Amino acid sequence: MDRSRWERIQDIFHRLSDMPLPAQHEYLEAAGDVDEAMKAEVRAMLREDSSAASLLDDEGLPHAVQDLIDQHAAFKENAFGPYRIVKPLGEGGMGVVYLAKREDIGSVVAIKLLRDGLLSPDRRNRFLAEQRTLAQLEHPLIARIHDADTLDDGTPWFAMEYVDGKPITEYCREHACSINERLLLFRSVCEAVQYAHRHAIIHRDLKPSNILVRDDGTVKLLDFGIAKQLEGSGIRVEHTLTGLSPMTLPYASPEQIRGGALGTQTDVYSLGVILYELLAGRLPFDFAELSLAEAQKMILEHEPAPPSTARTGKAAWDELDVLTLTAMHKDVLRRYPSVEALIRDIDHYLKAEPLEARPDSVSYRLGKFVVRNRRVLTATAAVCAIVLGLVVFFVLRLNRARNDAVAEATRTHRIERFMLTLFDGGDKSAGPSDSLRAATLLDRGVASARSLNAEPAVQAELYQTLGNMYQKLGKYDQADPLLRSALDRRKSIEGADGPDVAEGLVALGLLRLDEGRLAEAERLAREGLAIDRRRVPANPLAVAKDESALGHVLEERGAYDEAAKLLNEAVQVQSATHEVTTDLSDTTTLLANVNYYQSHLAAADSLFRQALAMDRELFGDVHPRIADDYYGLGLVQHAMNRDAEAERDYRHALAIKQSWYGKVHPDTALIMAAVGQSLVYQGKYDEAAPILQEALAIQEQIFGKVHPQVAQALNVVAVMEVKRGHLAEAEADFRRMAAINRATLGDRHQLVGIALLGLGDVYAEEKQNVRAEKSYRDALARLVGQLPAGHPTIAATRLRLGHTLVLERQYQEAASQLLAGYDVLSKQPGPPSPRVQTARKDLVTAYEALGQVDEANRFRKDPSR
Repeated sequence: MDRSRWERIQDIFHRLSDMPLPAQHEYLEAAGDVDEAMKAEVRAMLREDSSAASLLDDEGLPHAVQDLIDQHAAFKENAFGPYRIVKPLGEGGMGVVYLAKREDIGSVVAIKLLRDGLLSPDRRNRFLAEQRTLAQLEHPLIARIHDADTLDDGTPWFAMEYVDGKPITEYCREHACSINERLLLFRSVCEAVQYAHRHAIIHRDLKPSNILVRDDGTVKLLDFGIAKQLEGSGIRVEHTLTGLSPMTLPYASPEQIRGGALGTQTDVYSLGVILYELLAGRLPFDFAELSLAEAQKMILEHEPAPPSTARTGKAAWDELDVLTLTAMHKDVLRRYPSVEALIRDIDHYLKAEPLEARPDSVSYRLGKFVVRNRRVLTATAAVCAIVLGLVVFFVLRLNRARNDAVAEATRTHRIERFMLTLFDGGDKSAGPSDSLRAATLLDRGVASARSLNAEPAVQAELYQTLGNMYQKLGKYDQADPLLRSALDRRKSIEGADGPDVAEGLVALGLLRLDEGRLAEAERLAREGLAIDRRRVPANPLAVAKDESALGHVLEERGAYDEAAKLLNEAVQVQSATHEVTTDLSDTTTLLANVNYYQSHLAAADSLFRQALAMDRELFGDVHPRIADDYYGLGLVQHAMNRDAEAERDYRHALAIKQSWYGKVHPDTALIMAAVGQSLVYQGKYDEAAPILQEALAIQEQIFGKVHPQVAQALNVVAVMEVKRGHLAEAEADFRRMAAINRATLGDRHQLVGIALLGLGDVYAEEKQNVRAEKSYRDALARLVGQLPAGHPTIAATRLRLGHTLVLERQYQEAASQLLAGYDVLSKQPGPPSPRVQTARKDLVTAYEALGQVDEANRFRKDPSR
């Protein structure tokens, strides 16, 4: 079959595949430019598509697609970068999908190849849009993109996360999932969609086949190929035979059918249909005998029967009917306004609490209370009467409390501050928070805060507090709308330059820092600081807190000089009160970190010890903050070549972290690896090896095989193997580390440079000087682009490269590299390290070879120059 004929066949197939059967027949017969043989091929593909055969079964592939795969040169020549093709998986709307394996790190991916990338600009553009959209979405429930490139002929491809699972409806059916189990799976789907909406992306084609569930019950959302950025213009959808319809008819919203502008509530509607199918076991409408026009009319004009009509059982079907039909209401204004609102009502149902979609009434709330407390209420009629009376009392009391919110502002503020200390540890009697109860409490707090629209100042304060709490729990998606809402309300009350607006800007900036959005974090922190500095009279403590926040952001961005200046100013102001506070401890710790990164090790050591003393006064001797202080001290001791002292500090930190979090926790594994590293640098390899291997295993258990934390643990293991002389094992570990960091952080990241630096050390030990030189140069190119000038890691890399160049008799460049590195590392406190001593000898050799005797003598006679 020639390519153009196949392109025509597959184009018709993709247009018909989502239509009802009568419409497929109607359209196919009306296509006058399609001969009978082509129609027969299309019908065969449609029959295959509607069968239950797995896409993982090669025999389930349409023959024409298999022919195309067999003919494609890329399949035979392995032209997909580091990926080796294993087998074809199937065909999608835009291309062929392969199962592939990356040998260096052992990961398995799905590679998507655009079949007609050169012939169809529209399809190629959609393919590239899919690639860009997926790259923005990093969420555990959304299939990630790992790599992208083009073949020699210009055909684009990308490697994405391979998901071995079943459509959510099929999974629930095969596992006979209960109503609650189905709702929990569906809630996970909603979380993934909500994350995409937070990033201004709507899916537009949500359906069970795009929602796979693995055997372990984890959900993955697929196929953002037709997703749309919300800030774009209104989306118009065509439904002609010549158009590509970005939807699947049974799950399409009325606004999609009409071709109107779409938004997040379009996805809410599709989620409602999926929920209906999960609960009822069938779709809300039967299109089996309808033409396309009739099917569209049914969606637009007919109301579906409640899902309860298809089921029998003890579930609270009136609640489920309300929840489902509200999600798929034809009127956008009467639909759930967001996926977040849908999630809230799912949670309300699971907790037997009143739904927000139900009309509120005392009797309804009392009924929900009875359901939640049935066992207690049935004990005696007397208890029932007492409890019901209390419920009525508190419902009325809550109504009065809302009217008195302003008068109670002081008390509310006191309660908020107390709640914050449960997360910060400010209350000395408080132990680790129960995160489940905390999350439940926060969810209820948000629901209560939303009822205070008449009191925007109080509502803003509550939103700010609750957003900060969600942030401390790592729930950034839930913190974001609260902090933004608090900021908006404060701007409407105070104008753009109010003191509370400054606080809100800085708080949002620190959230952006946690999210890794550093440029936006810096902009917001600078705006907040500028407002507080302009105030007359200025509030010194508010300015100091803003400076500390901005210093934190600048530290993460590597702007150490400006960060140090701001943090020093903040420490001076916060110290002037002569009171030990968490703000002062936080700023001191940040300043210690900056001094460590600037190689001001004596200052860093002193500051970490000051922070440790303050944290002990605030929190006692056993607290995660104490462990963090000891970890910082260990880093400084290691940098000063005092690894016995570093080991002592690390072991203090490890004991505390393990007592709070147990062994299987990222903080515990991180410090465990640090203990192992300190043993390696003391030459205690047999003692270090099992500790490092255990730390690596914990990281892999928590994060999986491909994660930057795993790469960091591999680095320490590989360094140990070099020192033990196990060079083959070290090379394998460094290569795996480089591959992980490339896959997760990008090729130019500094941590890729660290891995290449390690590979250079392996080659140097093997006397492969040419390979060592190349690896050191590649490492240096990445480190110089990421780290500030004068960073000790850059200096150490220059010394390694210079030593290799001396061995290769490239003396002129060797002297330049050695001198640049020596000028940094020779000024560090403590005795000269072995690398500095070697550098001095290399400089003597280089200058003598260049005939510069005076320079050679300076390094020979005067170690400090």
